[in-house]
Amino acid sequence: MPNATDFIADIARSVGFLSRLPVPDRFFRGHDGTVSRAVRAFPVAGLVIGILPALLLMLLLNGETDPLLAALLALALMALVTGALHEDGLADAADGLGGGRDGDHALTIMKDSRIGTYGVVALILSFGLRAAALAALARTVPTAAPLALLASAAFSRGVLVAHWRALPPARANGVAAGAGMPDESARTIALVISTAAALILLVPAIGLAAPLISLIAAAALAYGFTRFTEKKLGGHTGDTIGATQQLCEIGLLSALALFA
Repeated sequence: MPNATDFIADIARSVGFLSRLPVPDRFFRGHDGTVSRAVRAFPVAGLVIGILPALLLMLLLNGETDPLLAALLALALMALVTGALHEDGLADAADGLGGGRDGDHALTIMKDSRIGTYGVVALILSFGLRAAALAALARTVPTAAPLALLASAAFSRGVLVAHWRALPPARANGVAAGAGMPDESARTIALVISTAAALILLVPAIGLAAPLISLIAAAALAYGFTRFTEKKLGGHTGDTIGATQQLCEIGLLSALALFA
């Protein structure tokens, strides 16, 4: 049974893997670079990553900033903290899966550093839908919007582990393959932590029904994307992992805005 020290180290490595936040070198000395076990801490890393954007959103809303502008500024800070890691994956996955004639062609497109029409549209929709959902939530339940941003940051990073674990690597030498396949137990822990974190954050603010519906909707969207990716590529890539995170955030926030 892993101890608290191991889990703290996994949190630090997860934050380093998923963001540009500084992490002490001691957590990486002697480490082989894989995150097979550390992925269990991805939801906690999501909370760490989401704290500053959520605080900014709360301060702006309390200062009576227009909710849409506040939401866009918070999402911009989130992208800055993560280095737009997941947005980059979404854009590349959209270009490859949307424009590829077959799996090999899709993978070739996804390796191209240039962005195409599908990628541009995916990014516009991602920022637009998440910002609109946060703004709508802020207008109906103002205190819930920052909590929803935190909840989506945690839950989406648990669900991306499930996508990663569900499929084999589509490339033998890809970034995701090099990082290692998540352990089954780590996947399960990540899902439990991410679901519990989302419910703990959301239920006191908006009750149980809307969060439950929203979590199910987000998970269903991620599951559908996983099955589509399996059919198109035969496996996952770092880009499809990032796209899963983005789709999960979009689904969760949109559902909360609709049902809260």
